[in-house]
Amino acid sequence: MAEKILIVDDDIETVRLVELMLKRKGYETITANDGAQGIELAVSEKPDLIVLDIMMPDMDCYQVTVLLRNNPITAETPILMFTAKGKVDDKVTGYEAGADDYLTKPVHPAELMAHIKSLLGRHTPKTNTPAAPSSQGYVLGVVAPTGGMGASTVALNLAIALQKKSRKDVIAAEVRPGHGSWGIELGYTDPESISNLLRMQPAAITTAAVEDELMQTTYAIKLLLASPNISEISLLPHAEQMIAILHQLPLIADIVVLDIGTAILPYYDKVIQFCNELIMVVEPYPASTKRARLLITELAKTNAGKNKPLNIVISNRVRANMQLSAADVNERLGQSVKIVIPPAPEMAYQAATRFIPLSQVQPDDLIAQQFKRLAETILLNIKNS
Repeated sequence: MAEKILIVDDDIETVRLVELMLKRKGYETITANDGAQGIELAVSEKPDLIVLDIMMPDMDCYQVTVLLRNNPITAETPILMFTAKGKVDDKVTGYEAGADDYLTKPVHPAELMAHIKSLLGRHTPKTNTPAAPSSQGYVLGVVAPTGGMGASTVALNLAIALQKKSRKDVIAAEVRPGHGSWGIELGYTDPESISNLLRMQPAAITTAAVEDELMQTTYAIKLLLASPNISEISLLPHAEQMIAILHQLPLIADIVVLDIGTAILPYYDKVIQFCNELIMVVEPYPASTKRARLLITELAKTNAGKNKPLNIVISNRVRANMQLSAADVNERLGQSVKIVIPPAPEMAYQAATRFIPLSQVQPDDLIAQQFKRLAETILLNIKNS
């Protein structure tokens, strides 16, 4: 099988030339035009070598290299920095970041090929190396076609049910700065964990940095909280930082539950890409199911959402005589409903006044049992993945 080389460079012409040269030599190539895409492809495609440029708009390749070295999937992948910067300080910085080799542009094609062959020769082929057990946790994303459907409630209570059922390390994370709700609901003051991380340089977002921002709860799960302050919405465009956070969370916990909600994130598809499985929260009304069907269709079209397990959760937040049945929702969405959360306004009020999750008001009630059922389904998927 041909060895696979990932080329990460914001100069399209350079990408084409290097790709053509490598293909002529019999290598398989994949390409990326920015650091974030390069990291995603490095994790998903597991190349034998990465050729990395240094002057990219989203993050320089020092930062990309640090993030790759911090991820166990790419920690040992050879990296060749191929750049126009030729000062000694630049080379030292590159090697300190974790590069295996450093070449300055322009270079003769024969010299570039010699360095590539040398790096590949030092690296033990994957086919001869026993597969190491994965240390990556399982990531669940909770989404909704529109706001106000209770996706945050489902994410939080599902995380608790998963921990109780599995006894594994579980993190629940809010990934929308300025839209946090758990901090207020659970009585935490100034919940700015995600904001603190988003203000960092991507290379500084290490496992230790993320662990420092996690909050331990009495429910045995850890929380990564987003601020509810509108001013924090300005951090939404920080895609590189969010990607760095998402890389670290599965290294810390066995199961990660992301409160994604609606598609307001500018990097929504990238967040979905990190998920092993999706949970969609829907209300049992015609307009809600229409929006949900559109979202299901869109997810199926993209590489991010295609072929991922999808669980439908019906959320009944108010009592109503006129609403769709679970069978009706099944038919309209073409998806099987996993659980139905019954309306419980009195319990919701008690949860709010006591600053506890809904499922913990009456742990043996139907609501808690429904989250337990959903957790059992997901744990079976994890076991079979």
